[in-house]
Amino acid sequence: MSQSLEALDKRFLFHPSSNLDQVRDKDPLIWTRGEGVYVYDQHGKQYLEGMAGLWCTALGYGEKELAKAAAEQVETFSYGPLFAARANEPSIRLAAKLSEWVPIEGARFLFGCSGSDANDTQIKLARYYFNAIGKPEKKKIISRTGGYHGTTLATAGLTGLPPFHAHFDVPGPDIVHLTEPHHYRQAHEGESEEDFATRLAEEMEQAIAREGADTIAAFIAEPLMGAGGLILPPKTYFDKIQPILCEHGILFIDDEVVTAFGRTGNPFGCQTYGIQPATMTMAKALSSAYQPISAVAIPPFMYEAIEQASIGVGMFAHGLTYSGHPVAAAVALRTLELYEERGIMEHAAKMGEMLQSKLSGLSDHPLVGNYRGIGLIAGLELVKDPANKTRFDPSDKIAFKATAACLEEGLVVRALPGDTIAICPPLIIDEAGIDELVSKLTIGLDRTLDAL
Repeated sequence: MSQSLEALDKRFLFHPSSNLDQVRDKDPLIWTRGEGVYVYDQHGKQYLEGMAGLWCTALGYGEKELAKAAAEQVETFSYGPLFAARANEPSIRLAAKLSEWVPIEGARFLFGCSGSDANDTQIKLARYYFNAIGKPEKKKIISRTGGYHGTTLATAGLTGLPPFHAHFDVPGPDIVHLTEPHHYRQAHEGESEEDFATRLAEEMEQAIAREGADTIAAFIAEPLMGAGGLILPPKTYFDKIQPILCEHGILFIDDEVVTAFGRTGNPFGCQTYGIQPATMTMAKALSSAYQPISAVAIPPFMYEAIEQASIGVGMFAHGLTYSGHPVAAAVALRTLELYEERGIMEHAAKMGEMLQSKLSGLSDHPLVGNYRGIGLIAGLELVKDPANKTRFDPSDKIAFKATAACLEEGLVVRALPGDTIAICPPLIIDEAGIDELVSKLTIGLDRTLDAL
C-alpha cells in the first residue's frame, strides 16, 4: 500500500485503551525504535521513556542479550505446548528460577501471556481449589474501587474503574468492591493514615459479615494501585486486613503485575509492604516486555488439592496455546539472570531513593495537590486549589494537557484517573536520566500552568 503509516493506522487499526475520538481526529504518535531509556518517533524525535512503556520495560530498549536469547530459542525450538504433560526446557528452567525469587515456599508456576489472563486464571484457580476441598459456595472475590487487574470479562469486573465497566456489562454478581485506600481523597478530615487503615479494615469485616465468609474465596490487591491513580496504601493497611482474611479462610491474591522485580525498592511489592500472599500474579517486567508472558504462583496446598480434584474429571482443563511459550520463557529466564548478574535490584533501589528525593520538590508546585511514590514509581495528583484539594473540572482534562506538554518537551509520562501523572522509568535509569526526567516534568507542569 502506498498510503502513509498514519493513514493506515487511522483506517485499519483498532486501538486498545484509547480515546477513540482522538484516534479519529489526530494522527498517531508512532514509535519507531528505542535505545536504553529513550524512544524515537516517526519524525526522529527522541523522548525519555518515563513510563517504561506500560510499567514494563525494566531493562530499557535494545537489550542485545534478550534479543540473542529470543533468536537462539527461535532457531532451536520455536514452539511447543505444555498440554498433555509435554514440556520445553525454557519453561522448566524459568519455573525453577522463579522459585528462587518468590516468597512462597514450594510454589508452582502456571504461565500465560499477560497480567489480565493471569488474574483471570487466579479467579478460576481459587474456585477450583474451594470446589476441590468441598467448599463450592466460596466464589466471590473482594477487590477495591480504583484497583486495576485486567480487561478480560472476569478481570474487568475485578478492576474498580468505571470506563472498564461501561457498556461491557461488568462486574458480575460475584465481585465485591471496597473503598480505595486513598488517604488523600478518602480519609475523613483529621484522620491519620493509621486510623484510615483501621476504618478500611472495619469496612472489610462488615462486608464479609454482610456477604457471608463462607461465600468469599479471595481478596485481590496490588501492593500499590498503579493504573487506578498511583495510590500507595496507608500505613498499617495490610497489617490490619491480613488477619481478617486469615480468620475467615479467604485467600490473598497478590497482583504484582506492576510492582514485581524491583519497582518498589524490593524484588516484590509484597516484601515492601509486609504482605504474606497465598498466590501471586506476575507479568510485565518478568520479560522486561521483550516477550508477552505472565506467571501465576500458587502454594503447595492449593496445587495438591487441585491435582487430586483434576484426577476425578480426567484432566486439569485450563491453559492457553501460548502458556509457557518457549521463546517467551527463554527471554524471561534471561531477564531474571540479567537482573541478578547486573545487580539491577540494588541499582533500582538506589535510583528509587534518588528519584523520590528529587521528585518530592514538586510537592510545592501550584498544580500539585498530592505527591506520592516509592522506589522507581511515583504519581503527582493535579488540583485546581491545593489548599482545599479542589479538583479541576473533568472537561479540563488537565492531566492529559500536562502529559502532552511533557511529550512536547521530550518526556513520556501517563495521565491516570483522578488527574494524576504517573512516572515509572526503566529500572536501568541513572542519575543523569533522573535529573533529565525531573527537569522535563517540571517544564511540562510549568507550561500547563502558564496555559491556564
